Amino acid sequence: MPESVVLDPVDLHILRALQNDARTTYRDLAAQVGVAPSTCLDRVTRLRRSGVILGQQLRLDPAKLGRGLQALLSVQVRPHRRDLVVPFVERIRELPESLSLFHLTGPEDFLVHVAVAGPADLQRLVLDEFTARREVARVETRLIFQQWQCGPLLPPEAGGDTTGA
Repeated sequence: MPESVVLDPVDLHILRALQNDARTTYRDLAAQVGVAPSTCLDRVTRLRRSGVILGQQLRLDPAKLGRGLQALLSVQVRPHRRDLVVPFVERIRELPESLSLFHLTGPEDFLVHVAVAGPADLQRLVLDEFTARREVARVETRLIFQQWQCGPLLPPEAGGDTTGA
């Protein structure tokens, strides 16, 4: 398991600000946090190098890109061996329909979040890319009616306190 990184109150303030708007300039970020822009840049660079900041992502609306039907596919792989799991993961990650892939404990081995144009595309995906694989023992499909993004990893500071205490 990866080691956690020790973060001081300034680091936490920087992370809170960036998770709310990752496009903030270093000058604006430094002003929000109360440090010099060069200090802010050094801190963000250190947070990236240590792996705390993993990157920046652009979120797209699948429905506006012609993929209005989303589903969660529970997949059971048998036998559950590394020589079968690794190629399965590689293939599923390559599929343009795949949004997220989770390796799980319990009766299902994987949960795959997919976005497709409609029911016929979902059927094709399940039959051609999942159940056609020899290592896939079972696939269970659940349609997603609605999705919400959940709160930030670091909650906002109470009362504007920038000390992190």
